[in-house]
Amino acid sequence: MKIRAKIRAAAVAVAAAGVAATPWLTGSPLAAQTRDYSADRPFGTLREQATTRQAWLAERLEKNLPMLMRKHGVDMWVVTMREYNEDPVFPALVSPTTFAARRRTIYIFHDRGEEHGVDRLALGGTSQGGVYEAIRATATAPDGRQAELWGADQWSLFADMVRERDPAQIAVNISHDHNFSDGLSAGEWEQMDAALGPELSRRVVRRPLLAVEYLAMRVPAMDHVYRRMQAVVHQIIGTAFSEVVIVPGQTTNEDVVWWMRQRVHDLGLDSWFQPSVSVQRRGGLPAGGGSIVIERGDVLHCDFGLVAYGLATDTQHMAYVLLEGETEAPAGLRQALANSNRLQDILMEEIRVGRTGNEILETTLDRMHEEGLNGTMYTHPIGDHGHGAGPLIGLWDYQTGVPGRGDPPVIPGMWFSTELQVTTPVPEWDDQPVRMAQEEEAEVTPHGEVRWMLRRQTELHLVR
Repeated sequence: MKIRAKIRAAAVAVAAAGVAATPWLTGSPLAAQTRDYSADRPFGTLREQATTRQAWLAERLEKNLPMLMRKHGVDMWVVTMREYNEDPVFPALVSPTTFAARRRTIYIFHDRGEEHGVDRLALGGTSQGGVYEAIRATATAPDGRQAELWGADQWSLFADMVRERDPAQIAVNISHDHNFSDGLSAGEWEQMDAALGPELSRRVVRRPLLAVEYLAMRVPAMDHVYRRMQAVVHQIIGTAFSEVVIVPGQTTNEDVVWWMRQRVHDLGLDSWFQPSVSVQRRGGLPAGGGSIVIERGDVLHCDFGLVAYGLATDTQHMAYVLLEGETEAPAGLRQALANSNRLQDILMEEIRVGRTGNEILETTLDRMHEEGLNGTMYTHPIGDHGHGAGPLIGLWDYQTGVPGRGDPPVIPGMWFSTELQVTTPVPEWDDQPVRMAQEEEAEVTPHGEVRWMLRRQTELHLVR
């Protein structure tokens, strides 16, 4: 059977039977331990998902937002944008049935203190399922109906509402360092500034960590859903890195990439980046690049993520294609993966609430070097976005700290994608260096404990 036909047949079989229930996963340790969430609709209908997401939104606005506004010392936060030029924080402020701002949407959050709470006002758009008070500037149209106004009239209403509430500080999303806190466009700011006038404009402040931490902080109800998403990720990788998809000598790395991408689509899920599959081979690869035919004895690596419930995943696993007669990977390759696991251990021990990303990077790399490991660290937050809001713990090309974006502290209730690599000489490959790059999601619980969201890879996937 041709390889493409085998891949199509495998996809049909997986969809029909579910990944974990099938015998050909015995060679993939992670997949074999994972419950079957790979039915045709692993997370229910979109309507069911929307109900769950709406509950998350209400909890974020009712619990997280007031706490963060008080933490950062502002009694008003204004988030304003126009259709198709939305602020990065917009998806975390609106109902899952809202895909874009309506003409112009201005959200005003006014903290009236712990006794009265935070007023949530929407100028333009809807109440987002009842979590905002929707306020509109209207006029009578020629046919006698009320028509919504925008532009100058909307700004006039905005200024009246701010003036009436008389905030001491008005936070806006302008930042040189944090992309998630820089959503206020120049055009919106100029009109907002003019509407407020000199006296109120003097109260405008920048509190970049307000938007960053609002996006970074999860609500507890998200955790079990995200663990299920991780299970689906592990299943897809376990199948991709097995003989169901890979026929040594025939299948290319690009075949595997497109199988993974198609599998996500067939499950009714989304992707936020194109997956990748890379190959390392004893003696090196032929020159020329491009698509590579996978051979026995190869080491494989994938970078893979999906999107469900408005949340993103980001996972990297390693695999080995068994030589004829082999039942496990060579000891040197197993040790190389263990070295990468050791760097994961160090990182998990160094992530602590209150420490900045740059502080964690420094102590992690110091310990890595003390133990003789040759690695790099490029861990990032994850959640509403794949490369999420919060402290960066290195970038692949910034191993001495990331100015600005590495300075925020770790907060309770956030998630990290622990992305890193360790390169180890492998005796069975004549001491050729082999790079073991891993990425697995971890959570900082509301109580500050740091733990794996589901589990990490400690054994190579084996292609038989």
